[in-house]
Amino acid sequence: MKPVCVLGNGQLGRMLRQAGEPLGIAVYPVGLDAEPQALPIQQSVITAEIERWPETALTRELAKHPAFVNRDIFPILADRLTQKQLLDQLGLATAPWQLLASDDQWPQVFSTLGELAIVKRRTGGYDGRGQWRLRVDQIQELPQECYGECIVEQGINFSGEVSLVGARSHNGETVFYPLTHNLHQDGILRTSVALPEPDAARQQQAEQMLSAIMNKLNYVGVMAMECFVVPEGLLINELAPRVHNSGHWTQNGASISQFELHLRAILDLPLPKPVVSSPSVMVNLIGTDLNLQWLQQPLVNLHWYEKEVRAGRKVGHLNLNDVDSTALINALDALVTMLPPDYASGIEWAKEQL
Repeated sequence: MKPVCVLGNGQLGRMLRQAGEPLGIAVYPVGLDAEPQALPIQQSVITAEIERWPETALTRELAKHPAFVNRDIFPILADRLTQKQLLDQLGLATAPWQLLASDDQWPQVFSTLGELAIVKRRTGGYDGRGQWRLRVDQIQELPQECYGECIVEQGINFSGEVSLVGARSHNGETVFYPLTHNLHQDGILRTSVALPEPDAARQQQAEQMLSAIMNKLNYVGVMAMECFVVPEGLLINELAPRVHNSGHWTQNGASISQFELHLRAILDLPLPKPVVSSPSVMVNLIGTDLNLQWLQQPLVNLHWYEKEVRAGRKVGHLNLNDVDSTALINALDALVTMLPPDYASGIEWAKEQL
């Protein structure tokens, strides 16, 4: 099988490499400053773990590579303006929004979108960075350089957040995992819960939405779609043209992980629907030191990224799954005593979903 070069060498590239090993697929996560001649680029299929990148010797070489899967799609989805325009073009529900070009728009913004405005940088920004929640008396908090570089959305009163992770093959076949329930704190995903039998109507709506997006773009590989749950159904929040944090539970909770599924799709290998037989919980490890006591728990699977531990930084995650929800709840109770206090609310939330 052809090797795969992954543009970006963070934890997603690392987990793609790990997923390729059992299948005999050589996966090379590469940093943006890598020398093209040092890599088997010409023989490889190219993918990416990041949506946007600066111009370097490597990215200039890849820009003309015929096997860079989704190369021309990344710029569309990496810019929140063109991403929102795509959703509007497809008639898919999303929060009311507009481009924020100048500060004299604010009276019209609040009149049109309501009392809470969510400002997001068009490009960059993740885990809550590059975003502002503003009311009319807070607009001075937005840096002046943001005007023209941001969109503004209506603040949505949602009852929950879910994501759908799916994949599309070269011939247009699509497969999906069950919807994942997500809890964010300060803009960072803290905990995810996936159930083998999700709400059928919600699952169907999500699959129709994500299918429409992937088919319109002729996308190949794994894509994640984050949504708000509102009384009318689902509102699309954001799209990620890659494997996604909310799909990490699939490493231990599904017959095929999202990382293997992505490799299968881009290499044109068989793409069966992943089998999910038990509830799963994923706990993000954020700015938390490694604790080998976690491994005392038989349901805990540790995925450690070997990154320097810093406040607010994702350094690993814990996956737990079991067919018995009571056993899973007991494991979460035991785990919470081994984690810093700020994990307790997220674990309690996860227990409520089971």
